Amino acid sequence: MLRTLNWLFRALLFFILFAFALNNQHVVQLKWFMGYQWEAPMVFVVLAVFVLGCVAGVLAMVPSWWRHRRDARQRAHLQPEPQAPVQAGKGLPTGDASAAGPATLPAELPFPPDMPAPRKPAR
Repeated sequence: MLRTLNWLFRALLFFILFAFALNNQHVVQLKWFMGYQWEAPMVFVVLAVFVLGCVAGVLAMVPSWWRHRRDARQRAHLQPEPQAPVQAGKGLPTGDASAAGPATLPAELPFPPDMPAPRKPAR
C-alpha cells in the first residue's frame, strides 16, 4: 500500500514538473557582463540553476565528509585488537566464541567508546 502511494506521489510530481516545462517553453534572454547575452528556453535556465545549486551544495559538504572519514579512520585504528577467548585451565585460544560467553570491552580503553577519538596535534 505504501509503495503504491509512493509511486503515485512520484507520478504526480513528474506530471507537475512536466506541465511546468510545457508552460515555460518561451525563450528568455540572460544578459551577462560586457554585453554578452544568452538566449535559452526558460526550462533549461531553471534546470541549469538547479544543477548549479546542487553542485555548490555538494562541494560545500566535501570538507566535512573528509573530516568525518578521517576521524572514523583514526577511531578504527585506536580500537583495541579483539582477543581470542581462552579455554579454562589450558590457556589456549579456542575457535568456539560461544563457550567463553559474550564478548566484552577491555576495562581500559584509550578513550570512552561513546566519545570521539582525540585529535593529534598539528605538526
